[in-house]
Amino acid sequence: MAVYLAKLGELTLKGANKRDFERRLVENARLGLEKVDARVRLQSARLYVEGPEESSAAIEFTLSHLIGITGWARTRVCEKTIEAITQAVYDEAVARRDQGARTFKVETRRQDKSFPLDSYGVNTEAPSRVVDENVLAVDVHRPDALICVEIRERVFVYSNAHRGCRGLPVGTSGKGVLLLSGGLDSPVAGYRMLRRGMRLDYAHFHAWPYTSDEAKQKALDLARLLAAYGCGGHINMIPFAEVQTRIRERAPGMFSTLLLRVCMIKAANLLAAKVRAEAIITGESLGQVASQTMRNMAVTEDAAEFPLYRPLIGLDKEEIIETSRSIGAYETSILPYEDCCVLFAPKHPALRATVEESRSLYAALEADSLIQDAFDRREKIALPVV
Repeated sequence: MAVYLAKLGELTLKGANKRDFERRLVENARLGLEKVDARVRLQSARLYVEGPEESSAAIEFTLSHLIGITGWARTRVCEKTIEAITQAVYDEAVARRDQGARTFKVETRRQDKSFPLDSYGVNTEAPSRVVDENVLAVDVHRPDALICVEIRERVFVYSNAHRGCRGLPVGTSGKGVLLLSGGLDSPVAGYRMLRRGMRLDYAHFHAWPYTSDEAKQKALDLARLLAAYGCGGHINMIPFAEVQTRIRERAPGMFSTLLLRVCMIKAANLLAAKVRAEAIITGESLGQVASQTMRNMAVTEDAAEFPLYRPLIGLDKEEIIETSRSIGAYETSILPYEDCCVLFAPKHPALRATVEESRSLYAALEADSLIQDAFDRREKIALPVV
């Protein structure tokens, strides 16, 4: 039997509604494991997952994508005696030595206060066999292996813990629509909102046949990656070639990218209303490109009928890349398939548009019916949890 222990994150700080957050976390874990034989339960700020050995890969994938926990580890389970704990610590030390560790430290958390030894006593007694047989050397400051002992209804011994996806369980903060391009920024923006408990649906704008099928597949792959963190969802592939052609025909070239952003927000309004979302999310970062100056972002915000969230607004590119790598999106995001945002992009875009002139330019496009038609012709694709 494979037994895993996960530590809860900030939801433990909630007040009267803490049970709602805990219930959602358990539901999300079970959703990720619904295709395998595994049991999930929550007790005393710990999430326990148990299943047969053949379920271990699925359990580990789910825990590594489960938002709301600070860390998780596979554990050894033993009886509540110091002899059993000493043996489990020894077995864990041998395993870590075989993985290259040379030093260790034991750290105990005694949740069951009826256990006869306190935490200090366990820290002193449990390493005795490891030290006597010279398996690993003790280093209390910077050990290669930190062996943790948690004394609860049973005893759980583990080391080599993995970092969790901190934040609030997905589904505790409403629903949003993410404008998902094929680049670095928007997947990171989506991930950051998922970590704040928001459930997402995704809108991708393509200009096929001017852009390739590979560009659409790239966006789909990124949406599937986010869905593993976000407990599923849907991506809406919205054909925008006609809208972009209209912009090229009727708008001054320097405003083409900005007007495209306005049209995308208009389409996102339709989708948000359709799926009962409460916000629209973009991957904009202040000053990163011409359409993301303060003045230009005021223009796109003016087109939004829902709150417009920009979780990357104060991040630089290196910070965005770091998160992109950590969630596994980077290699897909840098694939050289251009999305519709670079189609007909001007050499010298407007940097300081005003809301008034953008409204006038948009009215001249007479694009409302084109946007509605593009929205009606969207391709909706379900995104599985795994």
